[in-house]
Amino acid sequence: MLQIESIILYSIKQLNKERTIYSVYHLLNGKKSSQTIQDAHLFSLKSFFGIYEQLSRESFEEIIQSMSEKKWVKNIGEQRFIVTLLGKELLEKTQLPKYIQGWNYHQMTSLFWERLSLLVQVISNLMFGETRYTPIQKNKEVHTWLKSALKSMNLPRMEMGTTFYSELEDCLDAGNGFDPAILVIRLTGFQQIGLTPLQAAKQLNINFHDYQIGFTNTLHYLLRKIEKDGYKFKILPFLIKGLMKNDELTLSTRKTQRLLNQGYTLDMIANIRHLKLSTIEDHLVELALNMENFSIDTYVDKELQNKILEISHQIATKQLKLIREKIVTATYFQIRLVLAKYGDR
Repeated sequence: MLQIESIILYSIKQLNKERTIYSVYHLLNGKKSSQTIQDAHLFSLKSFFGIYEQLSRESFEEIIQSMSEKKWVKNIGEQRFIVTLLGKELLEKTQLPKYIQGWNYHQMTSLFWERLSLLVQVISNLMFGETRYTPIQKNKEVHTWLKSALKSMNLPRMEMGTTFYSELEDCLDAGNGFDPAILVIRLTGFQQIGLTPLQAAKQLNINFHDYQIGFTNTLHYLLRKIEKDGYKFKILPFLIKGLMKNDELTLSTRKTQRLLNQGYTLDMIANIRHLKLSTIEDHLVELALNMENFSIDTYVDKELQNKILEISHQIATKQLKLIREKIVTATYFQIRLVLAKYGDR
């Protein structure tokens, strides 16, 4: 089974008929909608959020079609799928990518790769005294970072090269469950051009989608390793400088949060910010998802909170419509808020 298939299969199982198949597609793409963000939390799928932004809808549909033909999933109508008995058996024998942490790293994965690949190219050429080459990355922000990083490293060029090589080698050797070649053959250095994703997949004889997943898995491994063991290294920590953001809130939600803290009501915030009330409600759901100390008591009294959770557990669903049919006194916003706060606990 391909890795992309196992991820999709696992996601369908987690969603348990409660969402359409396209919610899996939006999850892998990292769609910034309140629905997709909430689904990632509610159905314990945060690790796959935004791990494959390049996946086209057409390719996704082809994968689903192939999985249907192999009888791993079954279409039950209204664009909803379930995992068959055969699919469940296969899933039990399959290991999901070990290091993927989409929710934590999806926003920095590309930038980390741009930094890493440019640093390898520059240090490699420095070691051989080569000054005439075209930088592999065009991003001006990455070039600015590189100049600052090289100054701060304050190492002779030969030492810089040997140190960087041994740190990267130690880091990759310490991992398991992935092939370092997935990353290494993409690197450009002195008199060596890195391969494109398509060329790399062909050379390693891997399905293209699986190559992309494997590449992300390797980058996430490196991000986690440097974050955790950075103190052991001289050069690698520069790659993640300024990338690690502990705040998971979007910029717009933070603006709403500031106004909430100043005592404004939701209607007042919607007016001040010239946004729909439903957008402000989305921000509150995001706050409930990401901030443990955020209280929802102002918007949903304790009794109603307990009732919503009770019904959700009783009928084993996180579908707003089904819960609301049982508790007509609750609004959709209140149900979303309660599920956001307590739904995956």
